[in-house]
Amino acid sequence: MRLLGILAFLILLLPSAGTGREVVDLAGRKVSVPDKVERIIIGEGRYLPALAILDRGDPVARLVGMMGDYEAVDPVSYARYRERFPALDKVKRIGRNTRDSFSIEQAITASPQVAIFSLYGHGPDTRSGEVIRALEAAGVAIVFIDFRNDPLVNTPRSLELLGTLLGREAEAAEFISVWRAALAAVTERLASARPKPTRVFVESRVGLGMGCCETMTRGMMGRFVTAAGGVNIAEDILPGEAGVVSLEWLISNPPEVYIGTAIGSGLQHDEAPWLALGPGVEAAASRERLARSMARTGIAGLDAVRDGRAHAVWHHFYNSPFNVVAVQAFAQWLHPQLFADLDPKALLATMQQRFQPVSLDGTYWTSLR
Repeated sequence: MRLLGILAFLILLLPSAGTGREVVDLAGRKVSVPDKVERIIIGEGRYLPALAILDRGDPVARLVGMMGDYEAVDPVSYARYRERFPALDKVKRIGRNTRDSFSIEQAITASPQVAIFSLYGHGPDTRSGEVIRALEAAGVAIVFIDFRNDPLVNTPRSLELLGTLLGREAEAAEFISVWRAALAAVTERLASARPKPTRVFVESRVGLGMGCCETMTRGMMGRFVTAAGGVNIAEDILPGEAGVVSLEWLISNPPEVYIGTAIGSGLQHDEAPWLALGPGVEAAASRERLARSMARTGIAGLDAVRDGRAHAVWHHFYNSPFNVVAVQAFAQWLHPQLFADLDPKALLATMQQRFQPVSLDGTYWTSLR
């Protein structure tokens, strides 16, 4: 009862939304939003680069609340944003890096007009019934976006929605045009050449745990494998979008190409057991980490590893609007002759230069050879 009383009081403090308009979010919901959106909260801090695609001058200006995951899981990227936009540290934290840590009270005291949540993710999402009911009762419009569950379908839809929401339709259209062309450079060539699909295994967050092997299948980077002309071998035994297979199973069902994802960043210690990729990571260090990881018992004996068809990619592409760059890298690994002319490194540099207000230079993928 005390919480209900507090929320009732906080609701009185919220600014009036004024006149409104209707948008359709990624959950298919018709949502009434203000004509002019000036105060937003985000259910994942990692949405900041997506906001920056649209509000390149100052992606923090409308941000009144955010989860604390960005500085926790991608500290180098966050530090570069904080250096460029010092006000970022003053944005109210409305939770840490899990859905259960989200604070309804903190969110409402931030006085947002709109909450931008994930369709399905680490922060509040479509399963967060109590949060949805409380914020909507407080007059906060909630819109769901998705870069994670079905990224190669929902990334352009999400950017288009955000562009409409924030009055940045032209900026959204510019990014989507580049994004679609980059994806078509892979999918249209595959449709024409029709190469034999390559058998691929994706090991997720290599080195985070002691065992093997966490993987992604029907969601996240699992979708990149299919788009790049591969067959994700773990789909046959895992029903969802992610799961764990045993090392024995992997040895018995060897892939033609191995791809590991790297959670490490330039701030991690040199002797850390996980792969290191991302902003601030030097190419030589990333290759050394991959080679060390590929020496693990069982993994070292895979033909893909012995023959040099082992690679690593920045883990955070799985929940990023820049995911299409990883698709191009995958395509070169899976079909090197067909995609020899692609230059995903140049694509990433161009997209970052055009659509991000901070420098995010570093190494985002590497190969054993």
